[in-house]
Amino acid sequence: CHLLTLRASDSMPPPIDLTATIGGRKVTPALPIVDGSSSPPNELKFNASLSSFISQNVPLESVEGIRTRERVLVKMGTLCREWVKSVAAKRGLSSDAVASAGGELFTSGSYRLGVHEPGADIDTIVVVPSICTKEDFFGSGYVPPDSMVQDDDDEDVNNEIRDPDSLAERIRRHPDVTNFIPVEGAAVPILTFDWEGINIDLLFARLNAPSVPANFDIDNDMVLSGVDSSTEKSLNGPRVTNLIAALVGGTEERYQTFLTVVRLVRKWAKARGLYSNKLGYWGGVNINIAVALVLQLYPNACPASLLRKFFLVFKSWRWPNPVMLTKPHDAELGLPVWNAFQAATMRQVAPMITPAYPAMNSTLSVSRQTLQILHEEFARGHNVVDKLYKDWQKGDVLDKEKVESGEMWKELFEPSDFFISYPHYLSMCIVGPSQSDAQSWAGFVVSRLRKLVSDQLGRSLPLKKIQLWPKEFSACVAERSALLTHAQRANSITYFIGFRVDTLRMRGSELDIERQLQNFSKFELSRFHPLTPGMDVLPKTFGVKELPKICFEDVYEGGKVAAMKRRRMLIEADPKRIEAKNKKKLAKLKKKMEAMKRKKEESKASEEKVEADLKEEVDGEAQESRKRKRDGDDANGEDVNLDAEKEEEEEAALLESALDKIQDSAGVVQHKTREEAEIDRQKLLAGELLHDEDVEVKAEQQDRKLTREEIEKEMLASSGLVIVSDDEATIVGGNKILPWRYGYKNASGVKKEEPDQKKEKEEQEESKPTPLITNRVAFKFKTKFDVVELDESGKVIDKGDDDFTPSLKWTGRKGGFEFKLGERGLGYYRTGKKVVIPSNMAYS
Repeated sequence: CHLLTLRASDSMPPPIDLTATIGGRKVTPALPIVDGSSSPPNELKFNASLSSFISQNVPLESVEGIRTRERVLVKMGTLCREWVKSVAAKRGLSSDAVASAGGELFTSGSYRLGVHEPGADIDTIVVVPSICTKEDFFGSGYVPPDSMVQDDDDEDVNNEIRDPDSLAERIRRHPDVTNFIPVEGAAVPILTFDWEGINIDLLFARLNAPSVPANFDIDNDMVLSGVDSSTEKSLNGPRVTNLIAALVGGTEERYQTFLTVVRLVRKWAKARGLYSNKLGYWGGVNINIAVALVLQLYPNACPASLLRKFFLVFKSWRWPNPVMLTKPHDAELGLPVWNAFQAATMRQVAPMITPAYPAMNSTLSVSRQTLQILHEEFARGHNVVDKLYKDWQKGDVLDKEKVESGEMWKELFEPSDFFISYPHYLSMCIVGPSQSDAQSWAGFVVSRLRKLVSDQLGRSLPLKKIQLWPKEFSACVAERSALLTHAQRANSITYFIGFRVDTLRMRGSELDIERQLQNFSKFELSRFHPLTPGMDVLPKTFGVKELPKICFEDVYEGGKVAAMKRRRMLIEADPKRIEAKNKKKLAKLKKKMEAMKRKKEESKASEEKVEADLKEEVDGEAQESRKRKRDGDDANGEDVNLDAEKEEEEEAALLESALDKIQDSAGVVQHKTREEAEIDRQKLLAGELLHDEDVEVKAEQQDRKLTREEIEKEMLASSGLVIVSDDEATIVGGNKILPWRYGYKNASGVKKEEPDQKKEKEEQEESKPTPLITNRVAFKFKTKFDVVELDESGKVIDKGDDDFTPSLKWTGRKGGFEFKLGERGLGYYRTGKKVVIPSNMAYS
């Protein structure tokens, strides 16, 4: 027995340990493993098709490109350390202190993880000791000597003289650097530039320490002791990236699976218009956390299986439950840590918590509108991948060549049909007087566009759906009548917003968005400093067919013409539209069948009338012939009988011919022979052709107990009211005589009459139409209605509402006032009074 137990335990797979030790702290996953088994052989074969697709459509950075990036980072690190030494020497430190001042350059994001994509930027952070300040980093506040002559071919970006010994100025003057843009006033100061064609984002982090040694551990929580908020946010990037890599790096195979799925999800998000954290969608960090979470739930899944699980997990995720890789911990350094029970976090729509200390919500910009779009795309992605997997299992559904080459996966990464999905669009054209001003102004406006979509338009307008397209267009689509200079039109970018109006909530025929745009300009854009003349945002509305051609050039091969054809195809393939067309066609068919049935009944009645007239005529002629036969000569009796029989046969033949013509002209679909018609006539006379179905229905109606609705319907019908269904609504009153044309009968006022008088009275009344209402009926409503009073013009008199309870705090409403949001917040304001709604007002 012990031997059997030992063998059974040996056959069990070893437990999967996903814990990681980083920064001197042990980190464990927040959620348990859902399925730790390895992918079965059929999923591995399915994964081979995905690998073929990746090799052809998701390229990696070339070897030369990787070497270029490494060379640029080495040069940057050397330049940063030389700058730190120069600052230390300027402070008057000793040679030993200058040499040990240090300074390190760290990377974060996709480059740190190893997701090498061609053309991707590199997120870097320079960590410096306390002797270096932000002014030393940017070179701001520098006053040059009077004798110093400015002879520089390059124009300073902000028209400001910077310290030539600052790191910003050293980088700007480097011969391999172009497109240099400093952003000193942001919450996280940053330098953006291109070094040998590679885009670099450089952040600044100042530690509360005299030096930064070469063995500096950035993952240790104590490095955050005594730092300011901007340094905290700058250090959060590499610390989060390192912790994600540690949580998914148990084995080399698992880490490669993670990188593969991250590259696929990034490609999918960019194609579907979901890749932009500042515009309310998911960014690179969010995708890394999301894929790492799915890998924690399914640690041994292959890339194809993990991709399918990714869409399944986030399609079914119960927002606003937070997505977290590990539970937040507090290092007790005084920094705020995300907590689900705080009042501020309860209003967050789709929180995704960073794993490093201090834990914070990395999807704070996601709103209800963008979450709706994300969920729709998750559901679409799962449907596509799941259908591919099921069709692949069947074997004979998919084309073998597409399976082997991986082309079957292209459906998942098809570009979004954003520009043909909405009937209305709003363009926001951002213009500036010069290239440098336009770049800084556009960066500020773009960071606020999500507030326009979510806070202004999405909340206050009757819209079914609204979506901001996260990709910019380097073109000016403003009105031609706009007074713009050539420089403004040249230095402009445009973003598009698509929306669909909710007609049930619409008041009037036009949608006015002027007030929302004014509030956006007044409360958001006015915060930019310095706001120079020429900086502006020009909105313009479009119909789907009025959009400029630049919206379709990179998406559809045939441009706008192909896009409109695809739009028509999608509209015709819409299930709701197909259902509506089928209902309309069915109603038309029912109407046509009723007309055919009515025509058939009319023709049958006319046929019976003609048959009766012919029969009466034949009977009359037969009587006359018999009379002539009796009055004739007996000697010629035999000849007369022969003539009469011959005449009767001819008349019978004429009658049958006439009946045949009547039958043919009646529009009967099935033609009957004379023998069949005679058999039917005999059955009809014998009572065998009665409609059995009508008899059964009448019997069932007599035996069945009527429902309450049917009893009420009969009561209303007996009182003279016409009860019709929705299908019969077009003929209401068509077959009724209006009651006021013939008056009413009062049942209580009718006197008792003698039988003879009653019979005469009935004969007289036969020629008159039957009155519609014969008695009085009292109506009792089951629903309690509010009684209102109307003034002379027919408008409702406002007397207030004691039952009005918009919240627990506010109860009741007086006449002439309405409850809304205004200058004083939520409260009562006079009806019709215009109020100003501040954009930063919290909705409760």
